[in-house]
Amino acid sequence: MFDGYTGRADRLLAFLAIYLIWGSTYLAIRWAVDSIPPLLMMALRCGAAGAILAVWGAIVSPASIDRRHWRSAFVAGALLFLFCHGSLAWAEQRVASGEASLLAATTPLWMTVIDWRWGARRRPGWMGVAGLAVGFAGVALLVAPSWRSMPAADRLASAAIVTGALSWAAGSIYGRRAPLPADVRLATGLQLMAGCVWLLAASAAAGEWRTLTRPTAASLSALAYLVVFGSVIAFTAYIWLMRVVPASRVVTHAYINPLVAVGIGAAFAGEGVSASTIVAALTIVAGVMLALVDRY
Repeated sequence: MFDGYTGRADRLLAFLAIYLIWGSTYLAIRWAVDSIPPLLMMALRCGAAGAILAVWGAIVSPASIDRRHWRSAFVAGALLFLFCHGSLAWAEQRVASGEASLLAATTPLWMTVIDWRWGARRRPGWMGVAGLAVGFAGVALLVAPSWRSMPAADRLASAAIVTGALSWAAGSIYGRRAPLPADVRLATGLQLMAGCVWLLAASAAAGEWRTLTRPTAASLSALAYLVVFGSVIAFTAYIWLMRVVPASRVVTHAYINPLVAVGIGAAFAGEGVSASTIVAALTIVAGVMLALVDRY
C-alpha cells in the first residue's frame, strides 16, 4: 500500500514532520518558558500529549494495563521526561535554543556507549569509536570559547542538557525490553503521563507554584505547539516511518534536527551564529552521523 504516489507523498510529509517540527521544538521550549515555569510547562506538555496518545491507543488497540506496565512507565518517564525534557526546559532559560539542540544531539553518542557497556553489548566499530571522539570534540568546541567567562549557572545549564541527553539514551534503551503495552501509542502515552507526575512533583519541590504568574499568549501558543505538533503529530509520523521504511533512514533526524534548530533560532529569535558555532555544529553532526552509520 506504500508503493504508489500517495505512499511516497506520505513518507515525504512524515520526514518533513520529524525534521522540521522536532527541530523547531527547541525554540518553542524557549518561548514557552518565558512566562511558564520550566518543570511545570514540561509537565503540562507531557500530560496533555500522553492523555491524547493513551486514549488514541486504547481506542485503536484496546489492551489491559497492569502494574508492570505502570512500573516500567514510571522508570522510563523519569529518565526520558523528568531528567531529559525537564532539564532541557530548565536550561533553555539560559541557553539559546540552537546551542541547546547541539548539546542534546549527543544522544546517539550516549546510546552507543550505553548499548556497548550495559545494553546489547555490541562493541562499536572504528566508525562508531571515531563518531564518539568527533562528536564529543564538537561539544568541547561549542562550549570552550565562552566556558571560563560564562556565569556558573550557564555552565550548569549546558551540563544539564548533555546529562539529559545521557538520560534520554538510557531511557530509550531501557524501554526496548521493559514490559509495556504492545501498542506504541498506548505505551508512549503511559510513559508521558508518568513523566507528567514526576515533573509535577519536581515542580512542587522546586517551589515553582509560588512564583507562577499569568502566562503570556506567546508562551501558551508555544506550549500548544509542543503538545499538538511536537509530541502528537511528529511522534506519530516517527512511529509510522519506523514501520514502513528502514530505521537507518528514520534516524537521520538525529543530525538534521540540530541544524534546523540553529537555523530557526537565528531566523526567528535573533540568536547569533558565530564561525565557532558553525564549526562545532558540523563537528557534532559528523560525529553523530558516524555513530549512526556504524550502528545501522
